[in-house]
Amino acid sequence: MSQQGRIAAVLGPTNTGKTHYAIERMLGYRTGVIGLPLRLLAREVYDRIVAVRGPSVVALVTGEERIVPPRTQYWVCTVEAMPEGLGADFVGVDEIQLCADPERGHVFTDRLMRMRGTNETLFMGSDTMRGPIAALVPNCEFIRRERMSQLVYSGQKKISRMQPRSAIVGFSVDNVYAIAELLKRQKGGAAVVMGALSPRTRNAQVELYQNGDVDYLVATDAIGMGLNLDINHVAFSSITKFDGRRMRQLAPNELAQIAGRAGRGMSDGTFGTTGEAPPLHEEVVEAIQEHRFTPLQKLNWRSPDLRFGTIENLIHSLEASPQNERLVKAREADDLLALKAMSQSAEVVARASSPNAVKLLWDVCRIPDFRGISHAEHAGLLEVIFGFLHQSGTVPDDWMARQIKRIDRTQGDIDTLSKRLSYIRTWTYVAQRNGWVNDENHWRGETRAVEDRLSDALHERLTQRFVDRRTSVLLRRLKQKEALLAEVNEQGEVTIEGEFVGRLEGFRFRQDKGSSPDEAKTVAKASLQALAPHFHLRADKFYNAPDTEIDFTEQGGLMWGTDAVGKLVAGADPLKPQVVAFVDEEAGADVAQKVQRRLQHFIDRKIATLFEPLLNLSRDEALDGLARGFAFRMAEGLGILPRGPIADEVKALDQDARGALRKHGIRFGQFTIFMPLLLKPAPTRLRLVLWSLANGLDVFPEAPPPGLVTVPAQEDASEGYFTMAGYRAAGERAIRIDMLERLADMLRSEDSRNGFEAKADMLSITGMTLEQFAALMEGLGYRAEKGERAKVKAVDAVMAAPAEASGDAPAAADMPEGVEAIADEGVAPVAADAPDAGEVPAEIPEVAAGEVETGEAVDAGAAGAEMEVFYTFTWGRQRQARGNNERRGGGNRGPRQDGGKRAEGGAPRGKGGKPKGKGGPKGGKGQQGGARVHSARPPKADKPIDPDNPFAAALMGLRDKN
Repeated sequence: MSQQGRIAAVLGPTNTGKTHYAIERMLGYRTGVIGLPLRLLAREVYDRIVAVRGPSVVALVTGEERIVPPRTQYWVCTVEAMPEGLGADFVGVDEIQLCADPERGHVFTDRLMRMRGTNETLFMGSDTMRGPIAALVPNCEFIRRERMSQLVYSGQKKISRMQPRSAIVGFSVDNVYAIAELLKRQKGGAAVVMGALSPRTRNAQVELYQNGDVDYLVATDAIGMGLNLDINHVAFSSITKFDGRRMRQLAPNELAQIAGRAGRGMSDGTFGTTGEAPPLHEEVVEAIQEHRFTPLQKLNWRSPDLRFGTIENLIHSLEASPQNERLVKAREADDLLALKAMSQSAEVVARASSPNAVKLLWDVCRIPDFRGISHAEHAGLLEVIFGFLHQSGTVPDDWMARQIKRIDRTQGDIDTLSKRLSYIRTWTYVAQRNGWVNDENHWRGETRAVEDRLSDALHERLTQRFVDRRTSVLLRRLKQKEALLAEVNEQGEVTIEGEFVGRLEGFRFRQDKGSSPDEAKTVAKASLQALAPHFHLRADKFYNAPDTEIDFTEQGGLMWGTDAVGKLVAGADPLKPQVVAFVDEEAGADVAQKVQRRLQHFIDRKIATLFEPLLNLSRDEALDGLARGFAFRMAEGLGILPRGPIADEVKALDQDARGALRKHGIRFGQFTIFMPLLLKPAPTRLRLVLWSLANGLDVFPEAPPPGLVTVPAQEDASEGYFTMAGYRAAGERAIRIDMLERLADMLRSEDSRNGFEAKADMLSITGMTLEQFAALMEGLGYRAEKGERAKVKAVDAVMAAPAEASGDAPAAADMPEGVEAIADEGVAPVAADAPDAGEVPAEIPEVAAGEVETGEAVDAGAAGAEMEVFYTFTWGRQRQARGNNERRGGGNRGPRQDGGKRAEGGAPRGKGGKPKGKGGPKGGKGQQGGARVHSARPPKADKPIDPDNPFAAALMGLRDKN
């Protein structure tokens, strides 16, 4: 186009309003064309002009987008897509300093030298272009524009200390993603802007930043090309970049172009470095702040005079050298590389046999390599397209449809969607070329729709990956000092401004696990600030809640429903534990005190209810002397005391003292002194917690399951555990103490000196098989001798049973340790005496009461005789452990509750490990029938009999009789 009208170069730093000035000048004419460096910027300028003049007179033409109304007056284009020969009144080219760009410079240089408006031509760019423009464009007028705000260097900062409304610049996709993820963790998120993004995705990301959803922008150097954003600070994460050939350091003018995005209009801006980028040198900083840069000397150039006679002629014309010293031949661009690659194909050479065919080939070669796979792959695709166009004039619809269909999928991650977007740009470009497809409107709409869907999906993935909306909302509200609206539903889920932030568990806020450690403080601060009123409302509700809504755990925790609200800690008295409330500090002292008081009331009432008999005992002022001391011991033992260690104290109690204690429900058992009401499951569960607190255990043992008469006797159980659980260890199992006392009552009527067999009632109350019962008896100090015999029918056994009604009674000395005072206990206890006695298993092991030895010998080897196993039990302090080890795999394994030692096989031992008492079992065979009471060991000769004992006369009578 011939040079006409005014030619001017508007030069200066960024934020001088050059682009705005050019748009105003263009709109002053009837027609105009403006070329911009990026399609993103072209879309932005197009939208601005449409807002002023309407869409009917404004065209947008880029490589992948073409909107051309019938009455177009103003053309907004990328520099490569600027139409020639329009004869427009105005022509403008922005960022003219890109003439020096190694890849695209020859295109800008061509526009500088050849594009002219009939009335006015404007070139906008950096001051560094003054020399080349003056040399290449005669009569050009220069207009200097000063920056409207100051640009100040602020040094190096960590990303964690980056101020809001900052843009962090990276020069690779990986670098941009890494920075964005870091900002998400620390600042709530960031918008991402890259040149490879589609305009739709880029605009959506910019909107996140512009409307305040995020305060940070991570971008490539694409933001340096005229994108107008509200940025206060620009930070470089690197000062080197790959320019397509090599890694190189950015020049001061390139840094200034990007840093100049900070501070728009009259607002000052700052720039600096971050991450691994070192601080900028002083001379570089000075050059950027004062806008003084080395002038450009050479511009990239490629000949516009193309010869299409043959492929060789075209290549030769493209490789022509410039004649002006200000110009330098451009490096081989992608289109020239594609042309050379296709010229090696015999089929392509055969088709390109005419100037029109060569021109068509060149047009195909100018399809940009959006995919960026490899030059060979790109050339192969172009060869297919050229073949279609040369043979039929258009790309076949079915083939085009297949290419698009493969891309039209919105599944996948960011990289997958970005790759598909780059692929669809190829077909968008093909659809935009006049005459290359059969139905241009259809394919332009189709490719645009696919690009929009992929763009929306990519924006969604970018937002999901790099933006934490929850944190960003909270940060924005905190920054604006606005009141945050928090809501807590019935499940305790906390939402603030509609964003889920965590759960309120009792009076502690549990942040959502999705929050990273870096953002946790921000979320917690905002959440607790918003939850302050909810804490008070919740505390009032808790304080007025009934005790049925509160409970304690077996580890000493305190629960309100499913929420932990506190824990028990040891107090000065085992029956008076203290409470620690779980309340967040931000809830305030009033809430904490109210929760603590309510929990203390709960546990005090729980103890008063479940341990009422024990508390009544300790408060009974009528008790005095030894009885009062014994009541104190019972309170210390939480209602259960093994008899062995306190045998002397029990003996010292007279009948009045015992009677007074019995009125409070105390039972003086053969093995244990206990209060039956406190053996129920609820008091037992609480007793174990109180005992664990008092003993400072790290892990509290759990109560045995309710209703079990015996449980396994764990070897690792803490000393005293079984007593507090209401059991006594005996061998490999522990038996409930009330059931043990019932068993002891039965054993007192047996001849433990000469041996006896287990009765059905014995097995019934223990719920054991005969084998298990034998192990239990060994644990209690008895000797169990196993034997076999012919099984006798019950009816025969009854007829053959001896009618002896008397016999020698075993002496009290044959009883286990601690049994000597059992005779003064009065009547044997009944089932009602023992709580939970009815919880014995319903199925009784099969033991026929009549299957006992008859007085007649039975030939065990008789033909057809059925054999049965039986055990004979004797008080066995001297028994050997060998037989037990063979049958049970070891001796007595049950831990002692009285702290004493056991003799071999489980018999009690005294000091030094010697068996207590003198001698072994004495006396002859006792008589069956139980006419006389047999004790487990004979009384000592010098043992006095308590004259106050109501059974003293009976005992003395027995002595006289013997």
